[in-house]
This record gives sequence, structure tokens and C-alpha cells, in this order.
Amino acid sequence: SSGINAEYGYSSIKPPEMSFDEEDQDAPMKSLPQTKDIWKLCIQATERASQNHASDQAGASFLRPSFVFPGAVIENQNKSSERTIFVVGAKSSGKTGIILRFLDRDEQAKATTALEYTFGRRSRNDSMSKDVAHVYELGGGVALSNLIEIPVTTDCVQSLNFVIVVDLSRPETIWTTLECLLAAIRQRVKKVLHELKVESPTAANNLVAGCLARYDADHPDRDSLDIIPVPITIIGSKYDVFQNFDSEKKKIISRTLRYVAHHHGAHLCFFSSKIETLVMRTRGLLGHLVFRTQLNKTTTTDHNKPIYMLAGMDAVSQFGAPPSSPGTRSMLDQWKQLYLSSFPQEAEAALPEDPTRDKKYNEAIVDSVRAHKHEELERFRKAQERKLKQKSLQ
Repeated sequence: SSGINAEYGYSSIKPPEMSFDEEDQDAPMKSLPQTKDIWKLCIQATERASQNHASDQAGASFLRPSFVFPGAVIENQNKSSERTIFVVGAKSSGKTGIILRFLDRDEQAKATTALEYTFGRRSRNDSMSKDVAHVYELGGGVALSNLIEIPVTTDCVQSLNFVIVVDLSRPETIWTTLECLLAAIRQRVKKVLHELKVESPTAANNLVAGCLARYDADHPDRDSLDIIPVPITIIGSKYDVFQNFDSEKKKIISRTLRYVAHHHGAHLCFFSSKIETLVMRTRGLLGHLVFRTQLNKTTTTDHNKPIYMLAGMDAVSQFGAPPSSPGTRSMLDQWKQLYLSSFPQEAEAALPEDPTRDKKYNEAIVDSVRAHKHEELERFRKAQERKLKQKSLQ
């Protein structure tokens, strides 16, 4: 289980305090206290619920305000919780599609522009409380990995979950994607944890200890792992294409992903939007991370089937070590060398020097005004040049 479980308490409706008129404070028996009976309390609670529902609907027409995960495990019936999922990954790897299926939205996936945000709510059974999932998505692949620092702050790091999506249909991009994004996540989390230790040393220590707790003290690989102290899930998308690969290729890719996930303390889950069982399994895993729903702990390790492995449940002895190579210092380097020798990596296309000229972001009205301003600037520049020439001649 994740090490960032929030501490929940139980609350109950307290009877209102009795109040007296100011002039009667010295003789309270002269008048009856102004109290509220149970029916008035029920009416007020119902009115508050109606107001909350109305505010949920207003201003969010493009979002689905609430959805329910069946069989939810409720940790606190009376207190809402808020958690964050930050989805990053390769370009066109299906990140938006995974988010839409998780939120159960019947929408057409669109290309993500830089950093986008949405949210979802889960209504609690027999309760007016709602749990909130804040969902950030980073577009642009690894080229915009520096934007990871924007939503990752001391305010949310204790309830933060990273999801890294790799494209199983394009093994020539997997290692580069993981290496870059894991390094960016580690760097940002390290900095935020340092800031959190100044504000609340206990909170920072609990976050780190919680992630380490998923590995038992007698786990054979515990001392050799390099765990990032926030929950991370690696999702291999487009399994419907990957399942048709040669068995040996699937074996190398699956074992490498298992080691990378194991080494960094991450969950690993294969996904396809075209296979409903994988959709439900992935949705259940993400639901557990943010809503604490029941977690499917039945793992799948056969490389000819969609892999499903939870952090702390794998071990090198279960999938084997790569062949050692001269010059490699660590097992991670050995897996990297094995993978790159089988699947040379392609460099990700760089962003255009001036993204404003990218036709993908055309906006007729904005572009027209911008062009007009450019013309004005050019005329001003030429006028200034003429003035300078005239002054030099004088």
C-alpha cells in the first residue's frame, strides 16, 4: 500500500450551544435557550448539499463533475480528501485517452498543449462528502519535462502520484522516455522534499518511510534499489499492438520495464483502450491511488500476457538478471545496454525555435492582431533607422 495514506478521523454533528439574550445573561432561567431541533438540522444539511451540487455544475461544463467507483473502500465517511495525479510520457502515447477512461468520459482525445489540468470527483456511499482527484497532464513528451516543477510543490507532494506512459508499440522510444522523465521527477521531488523538511520534518520523513515500507525488511533487493519517494506508476500503452510482437522482443521489453519499475519503486501496468479488461484494471489501480478503492493484487508476469506488477511485489530473482557486460557498473546499466542493443533509441523531435509559428496552434483572430503588431514594429524600426542616419549626416 502507498506510503502517503492521509490520516483520517471521524467527526459527528455536535448539538448547537445554547445561547441567551444579552439582557438575560444574569438570569438564564427567565427565557428558554435558542436551540435547533433535529428537523432544522436535517433541512440545513440538505440545503448545503444542494448548494454544493449546484456549484459543482456551474463553470465546469467541459468536465464531468462526479463519478462513482463501485466497491470503494471508505477510510473516513465524513471527511473529503484531495489527491493529485500527474500524467507524463512520450508524445502520442495515449496519455489523454488513459485519463478519459479513468474519469469515465466519453470524449474524443485531443492533442495536449504543454500542461493541462482537469479533475474528477467520487461521491462516497451514504455520505455527502466527495473525494477529489486533481489530474495534470504534460504534453510534448520529454521536451517539456522542465514543466514538471510547476504543479509539484510542498503543498501537494504528500498526496501526489506520478503516472509515466510509455508507448509499447514504439520500443525505440521507451528507454529515452523513462530515463529522462524519471530523472526530472527525481530532481524535482528531491528539491521539494528539502523544502518540506524545513517546514515539516515529520511529514517529509513519513513520505520517504512510507514509500520504503512497501519493501519488506527482508526483501532481497531492498538495499540495491534507488526508490523515488513518491508513488509512481509506469503504464505501457497500446498493448493491442504490442501483443503481436515477436515473443523474444516482448520478453526483453517486459523484463526491462519490470526492472526499471522495480528499481525505482514503481507499479507497472500494461494498457490498451481497445481491451476492456485492461481498461478496468488500469482504472482500478489509478482509483486506488487517489480514492483508496480496493486494489487488485493479482500480478501477471508472463511476457506473453499484459504485465501487471505492484511496487514491492517483484524481485530480480523472479525475472532474472541481464547478461553482464564489461564496463557496466550497475545492474541498471546492464539492462540499459541490453535494451539499447536490441532497440536503438530514436531522438525525439525538437520543438520549433518559435512555437508561435507552429501551424498546430493557429488562432485566426490572435494571429491577425499579432501580424498587425509585427508590421507596426517593423515600420517603427525603419523610421528609427532613418532618424539615426539623418543625425549622422548632420
